[in-house]
Order: sequence, then C-alpha cells, then structure tokens
Amino acid sequence: MAKSTKGEFDSKEGLYGLFNDSFPPILDGVTLTVQNYARFLAEKGMTPCVVTPWNPEHSSYPYEVMRYFSLPIANRKPYRYGYPKVDPFIWKRLRSTPFKLVHAHCPFSSGRLGVYVKKKQNVPLIGTFHSKYKQDLEHSFRHFPWCVPIIMKRILAFFNACDEVWIPQGYVEETVREYGYRGPLTVVENGNDFASIYKGDLREVKRDAKKELGVKEDEISLLFVGQHIKEKGVDIILKTLKQLSGNVKFKMNFIGNGYYSGEMQEFIRHEGLDDKVTMHGIITDREELAKHYAAADLFLFPSFYDNAPLVVREAAALGTPSILLKGSTAAEVVQNGKNGFLVNRTPQEFASLITYLAQNRDEIGDVAAGARFSLVRSWEDVLEEVSERYKVIIDRYGRK
Repeated sequence: MAKSTKGEFDSKEGLYGLFNDSFPPILDGVTLTVQNYARFLAEKGMTPCVVTPWNPEHSSYPYEVMRYFSLPIANRKPYRYGYPKVDPFIWKRLRSTPFKLVHAHCPFSSGRLGVYVKKKQNVPLIGTFHSKYKQDLEHSFRHFPWCVPIIMKRILAFFNACDEVWIPQGYVEETVREYGYRGPLTVVENGNDFASIYKGDLREVKRDAKKELGVKEDEISLLFVGQHIKEKGVDIILKTLKQLSGNVKFKMNFIGNGYYSGEMQEFIRHEGLDDKVTMHGIITDREELAKHYAAADLFLFPSFYDNAPLVVREAAALGTPSILLKGSTAAEVVQNGKNGFLVNRTPQEFASLITYLAQNRDEIGDVAAGARFSLVRSWEDVLEEVSERYKVIIDRYGRK
C-alpha cells in the first residue's frame, strides 16, 4: 500500500486498527504479534493502522502508526505508559480516521481508545487476552495494593465492551473467567516468524550456530528469552544453575531485560558462574536471536505467569524443546517427553532433568522433532485465519 506525499495512507476502503500499548523498540510477545498482524494484513491489501503510545525511538513502516502522548515507566525501561487524556490530537485523529474494525491487544490506554473508536464510529471491536494482568499489577502496585481491584474492574469493563474476545489457547479461559469475564471466547493461536526460516534437517544449522557462539561439544546449551522478572521464574533458573555447577558442563544464555536483572547479575557473580552464564540484554536482530535459539539444546521456562508464550514456539522452530512447569497455562500444548518436558517448580527437578538429558542427548533430539512438528505455525497461516474472521465479524456487525 502506497504512502501519499502528505504522509497519509490510502484509507478509502477503511482501516483495520491494531491497538496496543507497546510497539518497537519495545520487543515482547504481544508486540511481535501486532507487528506480524500489521505486516501480513498490509501484504493482503487489508490496510492496517497501529495505534500505540509515543516512543522517542521508532522507525517508519509501510503502514500508518498513530502515536499518542506517553511517559516512561521508571522500573520497566523501555516500556512507556500512554496518557491519551492529555493528548488533544489523538481523539480528533481517531474520529477522523475511517476504521472498518478495531482489534485491541491490550486493555489499558490503547484498549480504552479502541472502545472510543467503537462507540464513535460504530465498528466492531475485538479484544485479545494476552497476559495475566493481575500479576503484573500486583507487582507494579505492591506498595499500593488497593489500586489493583480498581484497575482490574476497568480491565473487565474493557473486555465486556468488546464484540469478540480472543484467547491464544484454550487453557487461558480459566484465567479469563477468574477475572470475571462471562462472555463467549474464541481461540486464535499466535504464529511464529521463525516457522519457515529453515527447512528440513536442523542438525547442521544447530551445529553451525553452536560453533559460531562458542558452545563446546561437551557442554549442554541452555537458554532463556524474555523479561527478567521473578514472575517468569528466572530465580528458579539461577538456583538450577547453581546445582548444576560442578556436576554438568553447561552454557547458559539469558536474553532480555527487566527489574530483576541486577539481582541476577549479582547472583551470578556471587556463585562464581561468570564463565558459564552470559546475560546479553535485549537482542533486536531476529537473525541473531534465531542463532541463539538454534545453538541451544534446551529452553528453560519455569513460568506460571505466561498464557501462550511465543518464545516456546520460537525455540521449537529452531529445534530446541522447552522445559516447562506442570500445570502451567504455557504447558497446555505440551506432552511430557513428546514435544517438551514438564517438571515441578523446583530447582532440584530442573537440575535433575537437565543432568539426565545431558547424558541422553538422543532424547532431546526426539522431543525437539515433536516440538517442531506440533508447536510451530507460521504467521502467514495464522493471518489467513484472522483475515477471514475479520471479514465475517464486519459482515455480521453490519447486519445487526
């Protein structure tokens, strides 16, 4: 879709609004979802428009990105919180931009703007439930716990205002119901931009990646990608590494950042793990990130926090099976020993399994093949489904 000389995008047929509180340079699972929705909708000629808080670091895109006033979140750099109420321009722009449909991927400031567009333009609104918002809030407002039920009430109000609520996998329904939503739910899976990066046998790809990243043949290579926060179980990983040290030769890579990063670094120094553990920070280059996934033997994900983590599917696409927690939402799609490994949330069980697998590498390969077969779906495939759903929703909404 072409951009005009005035910087506006052709919207005669109406825009598909993708509203979210994060967009690059912020990189997380929801951001990647929105990016891929926008990319493949644009390729299909279904003109997207992303609405997101302003960020001082941003790039240009082959579709419109509408930004509104924001301020940084002190303990979660580079995340920002949007304040549309103090931005007099965003409301006018939203009223004058012809939307066919709005899909909000976050119930906070961008979600409220999505509700505003729905009411002003009488268009359908979809809301996707991506995260366990209550846990985020309980950490952010740990000194002001009375704020949590007030914000949770607003989150519920957002989802009740939606015409459809989507969840990325069936097990997420339990959390949505716990939050008080009683309406119908539709499962729409997330895709994976690593799904088609390599075809066929990955053994040579993984061997080359290990060599390039300095993983020795007698080491088992471990990986975590995501926010460095306790909710994701990074403290369990560190305690696991302490137990492995001296018993198993390993190389551990952490990719990402978060409020717990400083304590992680201190733990690594204190336990003398510096030569075995590397903290890389955020890696924005997707090809570089793919190398780290490919160089890993196991992806460690001891999280009860996540709903349908993209990182587990990204790892699977590069032939790396995950160790997840029994009973976690993330583990709903995993059969122990078939397409992943399941343990209880203790360093002892993690360490015991990794020790066993380090001595039985063939089992890792068999499970990796199962993970790649069952967990990997391309964004192209997902957006074929999404685009058809959009058309049905618009048609049905127009007949009301």
